[in-house]
Amino acid sequence: MPAVTVENVLVLPRVAEPEGAERKVLSVTTAPSGLEGEGFPVRRAFAGVDLRLLDPFVHMDQMGAVDYGPGEPKGTPWHPHRGFETVTYIIDGTFRHQDSNGGGGLITNGDTQWMTAGGGILHIEEPPEDLVMSGGLFHGFQLWVNLPARLKMTQPRYQDIRAGQVALLTSADGGSLLRVIAGSLGGHEGPGVTHTPITLVHATVSPGAQVRVPWDAGFNALGYVLAGAGTAGAEKRPVTMGQLAVFGAGDVLTFGAGAKQELDILLLGGQPIREPVAAYGPFVMNTRAELMQAFEDYQAGRLGSIPAVLAGSAVPIDPHPGHDVL
Repeated sequence: MPAVTVENVLVLPRVAEPEGAERKVLSVTTAPSGLEGEGFPVRRAFAGVDLRLLDPFVHMDQMGAVDYGPGEPKGTPWHPHRGFETVTYIIDGTFRHQDSNGGGGLITNGDTQWMTAGGGILHIEEPPEDLVMSGGLFHGFQLWVNLPARLKMTQPRYQDIRAGQVALLTSADGGSLLRVIAGSLGGHEGPGVTHTPITLVHATVSPGAQVRVPWDAGFNALGYVLAGAGTAGAEKRPVTMGQLAVFGAGDVLTFGAGAKQELDILLLGGQPIREPVAAYGPFVMNTRAELMQAFEDYQAGRLGSIPAVLAGSAVPIDPHPGHDVL
């Protein structure tokens, strides 16, 4: 799991040992496996978790890890989105993004693409041709961040965040590498610019190490295990790959790695929006009427057109099965 790494974490800025109330683990759930897009394997990280505990997030897929043979890598066809932001973070491998608003490019080890769908956009995500031919390791995740009602129809926006731009930190004891992709951790800012205030951190904890980090008391708090095994919370709740820990109120997050293996965990939290959520397929709105309008606008071509394709041509819609909320 290369993502972004350094030879010596002791040269990095340190996150001071925090003070305040520990956040207790409310639940640990195991993500079921499924298929997305043209058939690439995913784990549905938020399956079975109350949306009120996830707010402002609505969906997250861990993509892979999978070691493709030649000709096997897959992506998604062109499909629409409205009402939220997608965050795609590639740990291993390469993915290509293109959208109807002119955004896009290749992302590889440690890169992130941040797409604000806003009022509507079409996009495609797929492996580049050379990776399809050669095969190889592919691992990453895609997170959906909700937008409040006042920003549902905002202008689409695209951010390309390179691996070298993330803020690299270490824990107070030097036992962890902390990659801040968005938001703030211990006064250190990540490069991602968000409409909805969030913090997103990819942490690698050395075998046997424990790390405590400050966490905004106004944010929710989630920890998803990307690889390895360890514990979550000061109560040392066991967690392993593919599991999500949901934390309660407080100021401090604690997690640790097992004695013989690293723990790679994605820490995420944000300011709850506390508005009704009506989601179906590729749209996240506030009401059923708004969902129906989104589908009508898509069918009428008002969410954009595929580059180099005549307006009005059919675009296959990706229903994203498994995360419909009505």
